[in-house]
Amino acid sequence: MAAAFFYGTLMHPSILKRVIGHDGFDLQIRPALLLGYTRHKINGADYPGIVPYSQSRVMFSRDLEPEERSVRGSMVVGLSDKDMRLLDIFEGDEYTRELVHVHPLGPSMSSDNVEVTGVVPPIPPPNELETAIEVFTYVWCRPLSELQPKLWSFKEFIEESACKWIGAASRDREDYTEVDRRRDMEGTITVRAEA
Repeated sequence: MAAAFFYGTLMHPSILKRVIGHDGFDLQIRPALLLGYTRHKINGADYPGIVPYSQSRVMFSRDLEPEERSVRGSMVVGLSDKDMRLLDIFEGDEYTRELVHVHPLGPSMSSDNVEVTGVVPPIPPPNELETAIEVFTYVWCRPLSELQPKLWSFKEFIEESACKWIGAASRDREDYTEVDRRRDMEGTITVRAEA
């Protein structure tokens, strides 16, 4: 089983469950913190991308505060190989899956018990952080010029855009189409012969 850190749309349990195609009953989710990265709005998208602060620093007219150079998200434990393949498809070619170290910020809970509010407590001082855990995450791999120098907010996403990703409005959402197609074919891609 794999563990992954999600920092954008997949922090919402309903979106994560939609992508992996099951109720996530065996998943354990806890808030976590990734240090040394920035989370940006992507031009023309509801979802964010993260990059190491060493790369994104040129996008800002000032040095960012430590909290701004940290990305809050959800650490999800218990993802199967199939879940990870579907997540790779969902993330597409805008991201690379990489190993990072995140600090848990709270207790584990089942996917049904996660509260989606966007309200977060302050980050504890570095010496009070829990020991970092190695997990997968998806790091932006396209040009920095496609990112805005504005930091993405999960709270804003919940208030302004989540309705486009969950419920009836999301049924034909392009972001889900390829994942659904491959899940229906159990990951197998077949080429149909011309008649």
